Amino acid sequence: MATSPQGVGGYTEDQLLERILPLMAGGRDDVLGPGDDAAVLRLDGPPVVTTDALVLGRDWRDDWSTPAQVAAKAVTQNLADIAAMGAVPTSLLCTLLLDPETPVEWVERFAAALGVQSRRYAVSVAGGDLSSAPAGLRAVAITAFGELEGRDPVTRAGARPGDRIAVTGSLGRSAVGLALLLAASSSGQGVDDLPVEALAHHLTPTAPLSQGPVAALAGAGAMIDLSDGLSRDADRVARASGVRLVLEADALAADLNWAENFIARGVARQCVLGGGEEHSLLACFPGEVPPFWRVLGRVEQAGTGEPGVWLDGRPLPVTGWDHFARPPAP
Repeated sequence: MATSPQGVGGYTEDQLLERILPLMAGGRDDVLGPGDDAAVLRLDGPPVVTTDALVLGRDWRDDWSTPAQVAAKAVTQNLADIAAMGAVPTSLLCTLLLDPETPVEWVERFAAALGVQSRRYAVSVAGGDLSSAPAGLRAVAITAFGELEGRDPVTRAGARPGDRIAVTGSLGRSAVGLALLLAASSSGQGVDDLPVEALAHHLTPTAPLSQGPVAALAGAGAMIDLSDGLSRDADRVARASGVRLVLEADALAADLNWAENFIARGVARQCVLGGGEEHSLLACFPGEVPPFWRVLGRVEQAGTGEPGVWLDGRPLPVTGWDHFARPPAP
């Protein structure tokens, strides 16, 4: 792939699109893809649609993340939302907001990785937008589409007393990576000195996308993507459903033990209970829990108290990521 150290400000919009659009070729054909005023998508039934954004300095740092890793984050966080509805992802729209000093090489490598991710998950990159931005601002926004294949969507509001709470995927691994990166930044330690296995899920996250439809077919009444932390996202299910989600401490032991290989126990607990950007799926099942899911607890009536999440016989404080309650990463 030919690259250039020049900033995008040295190109016209059409010239830049000519460089990056071929790199984004995806793994699915649309009726009409990039190159016109709008895309025409091939969807059966009502579409499932979500959107999410990443902002430089807020959601990634160039000294930590490569363009390919930013692309992996952008795709994973959106497709996990589609899967959490019990749907199969089909197409992506990508918007790039670029400081004119953004290196063309960064954009080309991001576009190539976006193509790799789209082919990996058999989705198309159907189009999007390209815009200049003020100095220092770079952002990526993805809109993802999916289809239910005739199923009803699985929402947050269907958990019922007697359901078993289960998760597919890990807990706290992305937060462990972030904690190590922040600590290294504060101490002046180089990122290359950190254990690769502890950083992997934060820098290049994956999600168990195929398990969303599996859960829907197994009768899951409620489901959510764990993007903002177990306690915060489980609380959203509890409140939407008007129930209490009771978690068992023993079910979290394996995640806590893994985290303690890299960080202190107190921080490890915070990561497991409140770590964001995990993109595992949490669901509530009235019947048998499918393979590749593990039970974390049970659903109970809220009783006289408010709906929420309990652990070890006590209400679990809501922690985790909130875009407007935490300062940007330094």
